[in-house]
Amino acid sequence: MDVQIVTFPETKVVAVEHLGPPALEYDTVRKLVAWKLENRLLDQLKYRSYGIHYTNPLITPPSDHRVDFCLSFDEDVGPNPYGIRNMVIPSLRCAFARDIGSRSNNKAAIYLHKTWLPQSGESPSDFPIFFHYVNVGPNVREEEMMTDVYLPLK
Repeated sequence: MDVQIVTFPETKVVAVEHLGPPALEYDTVRKLVAWKLENRLLDQLKYRSYGIHYTNPLITPPSDHRVDFCLSFDEDVGPNPYGIRNMVIPSLRCAFARDIGSRSNNKAAIYLHKTWLPQSGESPSDFPIFFHYVNVGPNVREEEMMTDVYLPLK
């Protein structure tokens, strides 16, 4: 797997929080998608989709699992029925790898944590691992899904 050290630029996003079982993440994502469609934010190059993963669903009790699903967006968002709020992904030095295939089995994230990090001499920062979902939508087949994985480093 190709791993690079990159500087992720500060990125303003809107986010919806998912707290609970991973099996219910899609219900949370639907809120962000509804807000995105309502506001006509369909350009995937301009409005990039992210997931900030605060917990590892493989070792975290389902009730404690937490993810912020985000969309890059520079404007302030006001009160809304979807629970969408503004936040910022800060500029971060990261280990970066791309995963191709099902998002439910992200091989790049596993590789970065279990293989690359212990051998790298690097230490993870306090900011959680996050994903850029490069291609999203109902017409993207599982085997074509591209996910860029960013592991923040000290």
